[in-house]
Amino acid sequence: MRILFVGQSYYRKDNGQAVFMIRLAEGLARAGHDVMALAPSERLVAQRYCVNGVNVQTVIALHLGHNLNVTAFSDAAVAQVLDEFRPDIIHIQDHMFLTRTTLPLAKRRHIPIVGTNHFLPANWSNNLYIPRSVQNVVHRAMWHDMLQVFNQLDAATTPTETAVAILRKQDIRIPVKAISCGVDPTEFYPQPEMDRSVMRRRYGLALDRPVLLYVGRVDREKGLDDLVQAVYQSERSDYQVAIAGKGMYRDMLIEKVADLRIGDQVVFPGYVPGSDLPGLLNSIDAFVMPSAAELQSIATLEAMSCALPILAANARALPELVHHEVNGLLFNPHNPASLASAIVRFLVMRPRWRWMGEASLEMVQPHQIQNTIQRYVEWYESVCGRRLLMQSSQPLRYGARMGD
Repeated sequence: MRILFVGQSYYRKDNGQAVFMIRLAEGLARAGHDVMALAPSERLVAQRYCVNGVNVQTVIALHLGHNLNVTAFSDAAVAQVLDEFRPDIIHIQDHMFLTRTTLPLAKRRHIPIVGTNHFLPANWSNNLYIPRSVQNVVHRAMWHDMLQVFNQLDAATTPTETAVAILRKQDIRIPVKAISCGVDPTEFYPQPEMDRSVMRRRYGLALDRPVLLYVGRVDREKGLDDLVQAVYQSERSDYQVAIAGKGMYRDMLIEKVADLRIGDQVVFPGYVPGSDLPGLLNSIDAFVMPSAAELQSIATLEAMSCALPILAANARALPELVHHEVNGLLFNPHNPASLASAIVRFLVMRPRWRWMGEASLEMVQPHQIQNTIQRYVEWYESVCGRRLLMQSSQPLRYGARMGD
């Protein structure tokens, strides 16, 4: 199949949407499909290049921050891609500017177009510091804006059954299917024989204490304020929390840690490149995800694939991955005291850490990337077949594609 991906970011490795898009596109290319990605350019110039079997076409964009890129006047460039590449199906990753340009052009050419939803209004409103008193109104407006795009698609996916239920509650009117973002077990796997001190030294982590790691975007909606506050409230100090990654909120968190005088317990290793991440995960004792706005969490899947116990907020889709006192512990979201209790409980459960890690490894097996790729191929074929059946039952319109 010829598959065209469209999304706000293809080059950002610190963004879950981009990580999903890159891994799926490259996996499909390895499986023999012809894959192209259409995305805003990093620079003020359009480029075309090939990375790991995926042809990437960028369009000129104005970057406004927080993964928001304005791609005005890109109609001609998008139309050229559609006419030259002639995709069998288009897979969008968001409802932003480039998607809105692509959608009518694809419909005019009768190309099936599907989407994956990675969006929750809380991921935006929290970073924009919108007052809680008006958040519900803002969230409804955001959902309406998103559904204006997604309800024009042939079908959609989202990573979990929880995320499917959220979309249906918001009155999505197209078929929706849950397909995991997936994790590559050849990249993320347990390494029990490795020298854990190597990565701990590289990233300034304690050598003589348990280390709990968060890795991902350091933005406000990730619940990292709660994590810092939990460490401050905790009755124990014989452990360390590492908050790895970059983001708009990092400097404020560093300042808060300094004000609370817990700099020995909370450290900020910075951005961890993909080449180091599996080794770092194999060097720590547990992974912590305090976010209350996760539709799945690729970072949590990666930690599970390295056989780590998980401490996670009991919110959104995280309970689909973390079963309390089986492969980790759940705590109440937006509740530092509950998170502090979970940390202390985890430390007490040290004899069970290995067992919990093995449970994580077993529970992540259905999420292997090869399963994700196979399910997407089957889904694409189903959508294309359904579209052809619909077209065959209608009079042929001028310009309709009859196949290649």
